[in-house]
Amino acid sequence: QLQLVESGGGLVQPGGSLRLSCVGSGFTLDYYAIGWFRQAPGKERGGVSCINSSGGYTAYADSVKGRFTISRDNAKNMVYLQMNRLKPEDTAVYYCAADRNYYCSGLTPSIYRAWGQGTQVTVSS
Repeated sequence: QLQLVESGGGLVQPGGSLRLSCVGSGFTLDYYAIGWFRQAPGKERGGVSCINSSGGYTAYADSVKGRFTISRDNAKNMVYLQMNRLKPEDTAVYYCAADRNYYCSGLTPSIYRAWGQGTQVTVSS
């Protein structure tokens, strides 16, 4: 069973930075596009960013463009989400997920086949 594990969440002040990591458990990520999603209390899970299997294509939600950067290191079986200039509205549980394809199919959660357990990001002073 494909599983992913996220790490790197925490409490940060507005304007601060965090880097989230995602690793494949029992499988290699490099065959799949990977997406990052987030879910705040009382809200639906929404797409943040995705990266294709080679790392040559990325996409972002408008709300995070220019602040977040997705990247991957296939040699380490890792995908990262660098989050800068964080805002209180970025507070959510962040999840990584494997697309069904090697290319980014979009940022709709139902497209993705395997999920991590999530990591909490809290932006607050």
